[in-house]
Amino acid sequence: MDFQLSAKLIASNYLIPFSKRLSFLFYYFLFMNYHLLIGIALLVVSSATAQEAPLDYKKLSDAERLQAAQKIAQTTIMVDGHVDLPYRMKVGGFTLQREILDVSVRTPDGNFDYPRAKEGGLDAPFMSIYIPAGNQAIPGASKALADSLILMTERLAATFPEKFAMAYSPKDIEENFAKGLISLPMGMENGAGIEDDLNNVSYFYKRGIRYITLTHGKDNRIGDASYDTTATYGGLSEFGEKVVAEMNRVGILVDLSHVSDHTFRDALAISKVPVIASHSSVRKFTPGFERNMSDELIQALAKNGGVMLINFGGTFIDSAYASGANKVREHVVNWLAENNLSRRDPEAQKYIQDYTDLHNPFPTVSRVADHFDHVVELVGIDHVGLGSDFDGVGDSLPTGLKDVSMFPNLFAELLKRGYSKEDIEKICYKNIFRVWQAASVYADSQR
Repeated sequence: MDFQLSAKLIASNYLIPFSKRLSFLFYYFLFMNYHLLIGIALLVVSSATAQEAPLDYKKLSDAERLQAAQKIAQTTIMVDGHVDLPYRMKVGGFTLQREILDVSVRTPDGNFDYPRAKEGGLDAPFMSIYIPAGNQAIPGASKALADSLILMTERLAATFPEKFAMAYSPKDIEENFAKGLISLPMGMENGAGIEDDLNNVSYFYKRGIRYITLTHGKDNRIGDASYDTTATYGGLSEFGEKVVAEMNRVGILVDLSHVSDHTFRDALAISKVPVIASHSSVRKFTPGFERNMSDELIQALAKNGGVMLINFGGTFIDSAYASGANKVREHVVNWLAENNLSRRDPEAQKYIQDYTDLHNPFPTVSRVADHFDHVVELVGIDHVGLGSDFDGVGDSLPTGLKDVSMFPNLFAELLKRGYSKEDIEKICYKNIFRVWQAASVYADSQR
């Protein structure tokens, strides 16, 4: 039977109602073109599946993986929990009365400036308002220094508004990121800046401080420090307990880097919101180094909902670094003495560089990735982030992570180990944003 002819005859038969003729033609079209329709459907499904399938970064070449890491770095908000630029400016002799250090251009030293940050994809380095423990001996000195470093950071943003902007919340960082600006949130390293006045907690929140590291190199009024063996209070002091509660109330994150293990536990027991460790690494790789976090503390921080930001400094990454660095240092000192030279002499500088390169004591990017692996295996991807300590650990940084331009090298290594793009995003900003927002929500509920 000629189906096409029959269709024409039936469709032209005016005795059949118009609606039925349309229905017949519709089903006739489906019958005659079902192969084409099935093919289109399969193509659409196949295309959708291909788009949804995650990229297996482990199968890429090293060059391809680095390129993928660079793309992630450039398109993802990246927060670094600890960069010591303000104190670097102070050490360099820059004050409020003098022109500030111009980090809007590439600088010959240090680990941070605008061009290198853009190359590495760094969008929001927390500016460390660092107060040396020595200031604690002079009443008022710690707060005065904190105020001056805050003003210096604000001046940096005001001087180069086309490149930098202050940031006081995750929303500020997101808005600055959309404008292509590098955000400058601030954290105060050493709660000594509070002095003996609890009102200073609220004062520093209003000045823009969004986390406070409770202690630094020595015990202070708040509690015991990891570098100090005095154990003045056996953990938090009574004043320290009030400080933690007040930080929760106003919305300042409690930072437990630098504190002793007992202080760490005491602060966790008091805090009503998740805490951070702004620049700490895993003690497993540096046995006996209390400045890093033990597995017990990492698990306690995760139970609290907090986040640990990994420090890149050589001493924090591998215990072998210290012994290797000491051997290089000893050789250099002896060589300088034998040759009657100083470190400033060009000949000495070349020799030191060549010798250090040949007897490289520095950790590798791979070793840094081991710290991320350990935290993830222990408590999951939601509790780890970036806390480089750039500009704060001297010439101890790992090969391949010498400054802020090199973050993609770390991401490439993590991708090689099976981390996904979503994992990298959590490390870069989602984890720290979650904790920061939790602190803000709680503070809002207390007003």
